Amino acid sequence: MPKRIAFVASDAPEAQTARDALVGRFGDVPPQEADVIVALGGDGFMLRTLHDTQALDVPVYGMNRGTVGFLMNEYSESTLLERLEAAEEEVLNPLSMRATRMDGSVHEALAINEVSLLRAGPQAAKLRITVDGRIRMEELVCDGALLATPAGSTAYNYSAHGPILPIGSDVLALTAVAPFRPRRWRGALLRKTAHVRFDVINPERRPVMAEADSRGVRDVTAVEVWSEPSIRHRILFDPGHGLEERLVREQFV
Repeated sequence: MPKRIAFVASDAPEAQTARDALVGRFGDVPPQEADVIVALGGDGFMLRTLHDTQALDVPVYGMNRGTVGFLMNEYSESTLLERLEAAEEEVLNPLSMRATRMDGSVHEALAINEVSLLRAGPQAAKLRITVDGRIRMEELVCDGALLATPAGSTAYNYSAHGPILPIGSDVLALTAVAPFRPRRWRGALLRKTAHVRFDVINPERRPVMAEADSRGVRDVTAVEVWSEPSIRHRILFDPGHGLEERLVREQFV
């Protein structure tokens, strides 16, 4: 039985052109009626698609029509149905973020890649880090810090010199961004079940913003982060090019 496919695309002209060609060839259904969603764009658009469709429990197969494609497969029209049939599935659990602002308001968001805290003023941020109710670092002076999932470990985490995590490792990477004190702190590996809290020291003079997959909250005083196992993101990859293989391959580039 042919798969019912929903095609979604970023605003990039080449993604829109690809969508028109694929819809003309294979048809199109709304995402809530689909057996599979094909996302056309880059990694940012893939993350947005996963967030937008997380309640549907429908796998998403990405084809690269953007500038970054770590979460995407190569673009091709001719063998799409065969590739969808043979695709391998990876399941990702996002991070849940609860950020408290200086005005007392609380903002919640989910992050597939990472939750990050970044200084929002000229002075370095000062953060207190608590893991599972125990203070692990009284004061980290830095440009920021982040908690990354294995899927996000090759994104911002990697550029901040954090470790690449295998998908099946069930750990999270806690990484500092330009740490000043303790100097050259290399971060930490935490169990996936860890509950991490960042408290901002002196937020009036040293403002900090928090981001969950690039969706920001300004002037935060505290940010709590934990893995959300009840939410499952299903991503499809061509055989031999799954996320596990990509993570391993990235370490030997």
